[in-house]
Amino acid sequence: MKVLGIETSCDETGIAIYDDQQGLLAEALYSQIALHADYGGVVPELASRDHVRRIIPLIQQVMSEADCQSGDIDGIAYTSGPGLMGALMVGAAVGRSLAWTWKCPSIGVHHMEGHLLAPMLEDNIPQFPFLALLVSGGHTMLVDVSAIGQYKIIGESLDDAVGEAFDKTAKMLGLGYPGGPVISELAHKGMAGRYKFPRPMVNRPGLDMSFSGLKTFVLNTWTESDKTEQTKADIAYAFQEAVVDTLAIKCKRALKETNHKRLVIAGGVSANQCLRARLTELTKKNSLDIFYPKPQFCTDNGAMIAYAGLQRLSAGEHDGNGFSTTPRWSLDNLTPPGFN
Repeated sequence: MKVLGIETSCDETGIAIYDDQQGLLAEALYSQIALHADYGGVVPELASRDHVRRIIPLIQQVMSEADCQSGDIDGIAYTSGPGLMGALMVGAAVGRSLAWTWKCPSIGVHHMEGHLLAPMLEDNIPQFPFLALLVSGGHTMLVDVSAIGQYKIIGESLDDAVGEAFDKTAKMLGLGYPGGPVISELAHKGMAGRYKFPRPMVNRPGLDMSFSGLKTFVLNTWTESDKTEQTKADIAYAFQEAVVDTLAIKCKRALKETNHKRLVIAGGVSANQCLRARLTELTKKNSLDIFYPKPQFCTDNGAMIAYAGLQRLSAGEHDGNGFSTTPRWSLDNLTPPGFN
């Protein structure tokens, strides 16, 4: 079964074709980073318009690279939420229109389920059950995963997501957008021990997180500093260490509570090398297994949507006569493939 995946939830247009026998046949991604850089964050209207410009050429490119004609596509999966309403509508409208034209079924996919299943695109895939840490620009959550579609959120950020905290910290330091890569790069030049930032909520019971106070701590530290380039690097180092430590502490606690032997990390922030190293160390020390996607599949992409859609289309799920998008959609509300 060949599935065309369409991802347009935010500021990246991702297209891919995934085959249940041959794996990923082709994929393409267009990032809008340059478009939004001057604004320090995503402008929804600009994002939607750029998806309109890019989506058809990218679909044509991927179809050509996969040597596929319209009749070769057995199903279409598109992101239907969560995300920006206008951006989601572009992918949903194009996906449904192509499905009607090509006379194949289509399915709306949960964006975070796509991220959660992204490690399945690799050769070494995690077996169920496992604990998942999903860390992206808009979401930070710990999920107890029993099987595809059987998810229980056991911890999440009560305010800023980790990716959002990186972006806002970078903006405060005048580093540009997006914040994750620039903070990580600058942190390599930082001096350990000069600043000690708090690890939010680690001394409280439970698995929820909070990063807005850490962001405020960064602002106060920067405002009262000498504002040199070395100070900027030292703050970046201390901020990243605080975030990584907090996530590692919460993961260790969640692994103990769930008794899972496997940890999956996914989402844009899962590409952070410091985070990967810390969680790899944690799992190795406790004789656990860790899984994460290649960096190219950490950010929003069409491959993860095609794979997630394939699981549901192959179980007989598909859209009705219409379609809808859901900008706010909890992962807890999903059901196993074929359940509906």
